[in-house]
Amino acid sequence: MTAKSNSDTLVTVYGGSGFLGRHVVRALAKRDYRVRVAVRRPDLANFLQPLGRVGQIHAVQANLRDAKSVDAAARDADILINLVGLLAESGRQRFDSIHSFGAEQVALAANAHGARMVHVSAIGADEQSPAAYARSKAVAERLVLAAQPEAVIMRPSILFGPEDDFFNRFAALARMSPVLPLIGGGHTKFQPVFVGDVAQAIANAAEGKLRTGTIYELGGPEVLTFKELMQFILATIERHRILVPVPFFAAKLKAMLLQFAPAPLTLTPGQVEMLRTDNVVSEQAVTERRTLQGIGIAPETIEAIVPTYLWRFRRTGQFKSRVA
Repeated sequence: MTAKSNSDTLVTVYGGSGFLGRHVVRALAKRDYRVRVAVRRPDLANFLQPLGRVGQIHAVQANLRDAKSVDAAARDADILINLVGLLAESGRQRFDSIHSFGAEQVALAANAHGARMVHVSAIGADEQSPAAYARSKAVAERLVLAAQPEAVIMRPSILFGPEDDFFNRFAALARMSPVLPLIGGGHTKFQPVFVGDVAQAIANAAEGKLRTGTIYELGGPEVLTFKELMQFILATIERHRILVPVPFFAAKLKAMLLQFAPAPLTLTPGQVEMLRTDNVVSEQAVTERRTLQGIGIAPETIEAIVPTYLWRFRRTGQFKSRVA
């Protein structure tokens, strides 16, 4: 039997209109896949169509809280990719219903339709974590592998790219505030990874180039503390701000109020809890080649990418200050 060509292969991407989603859709389109983008508001996903040829990318309605809509979006698809995730709970959008129940529904749909599955989780997923976010991510991994043992799971560290919610957020905060908080003293370690590199890894998994039933940990080439990241942001946007250490207990008390504040001031108690744990690739993943470098992708550095979009937070924008 002749294998399907990419142009005859349909990939359903749940959450394809989000930050990571648009990069995954672009990567798949460049490899000639037909892409079905499953989102709650397909009318807001039309901006994805120019990423491919005419008719190559189209959006359909699906909500991970509704099993029937998840299944409908999976029909006739050869590959299912689940990217849906929450950074904070709101209304009916809860960690358990989206991360855990929703991910399981995608895995069950993959089984029902004979499709391969790629699921995106997060470094720090742990069923014993005090943070509901991390617990729900770990539960999702367990449920996905139980329903679809051959699924490929990706655990990225914090993502950076033009539309990211980390560097943009703190650069915006630095523009309006004379101080930046260093929660827990700023000692938490991160391994920021370029969103485009993660998208390429996901596309490789969709093509069947990665080991099935395996959890990959995706981080960039550098491990930096929270304090070092704040210093990098300030140097990039050419602003001087005071970095103030804030103990975890004090940050959690403040987060009780700031969880209702508008961006970029928003801070939830769960996010404070997550900062207690380093967000880096494990030594075991490195040894077992379950990393970007292990699958042949050389990750981009923050120095190469972040200044190309944080310049808008400088006082002079993309222009240099004129020296008298």
